[in-house]
Amino acid sequence: MSDTILVEDHGNWVEITLNRPDRLNSFTDEMHLALRAALESARDNGARAVLLTGSGRGFCAGQDLGDRDPSKMDGPPDLGHTIATFYNPLIRLIRSLEFPVICAVNGVAAGAGANIALACDIVLATKSAKFIQSFAKVGLIPDAGGSWSLTHLLGEARAKGLALTAQPLMAQQAADWGLIWRAVEDGKLMEEARELAVQFANGPTLGLGMTKELIQQAATNSFDDHIELEAKAQKMCGESADYAEGVTAFLQKRKPEFTGTKE
Repeated sequence: MSDTILVEDHGNWVEITLNRPDRLNSFTDEMHLALRAALESARDNGARAVLLTGSGRGFCAGQDLGDRDPSKMDGPPDLGHTIATFYNPLIRLIRSLEFPVICAVNGVAAGAGANIALACDIVLATKSAKFIQSFAKVGLIPDAGGSWSLTHLLGEARAKGLALTAQPLMAQQAADWGLIWRAVEDGKLMEEARELAVQFANGPTLGLGMTKELIQQAATNSFDDHIELEAKAQKMCGESADYAEGVTAFLQKRKPEFTGTKE
């Protein structure tokens, strides 16, 4: 496996670390493929949660621009190809996983790095971390789902403000605005993120996965269509072993032991 990422398998959950600290974990083609392979492996091997973070002093500075420097190429780079080949498949994969993906932002998250974090289900960040939509500084638009995520999470006014000015947004303000889940004290990030990963990995995975899917669909569904989907999902959850165990444990006043399976 590529050394651009580190993978720790904890049995029912996986911790993945972006590992190019000398370049603020900026993406190369190699790192894209390695990260996707690690996520697919977690999915295929029965993981029930994934924790994504970065090594060193930052989470991710987005694309390594050294790989897309026009002065070193015969012509302008085809950034549309880069997005379609690397970023879009990654974002789609994260959002399609049928279990929670936690992102622990341990420092600066800039450009596509910020938007990859926002594609995850639960985002925790140290209070010293900041999110920067740095695309405007180099004449680009927010990619990796950024223009969609910012607008859906913050509304048009704040989305435009962040995208057009490229001003840094500190973690606490990001949490106050609803862009991320929580800002935590420096030094506590990984402890809290790992506790959350363990909680999800030992939780009712079917219901958690369906909750994720329904919330992601809510923005584009009509209300009537959406409550029909809720009814179908709830039927499946109600027939699952996790629901039976949850109710039994509640009535017996004990901690449930979820298997994360339908039967």
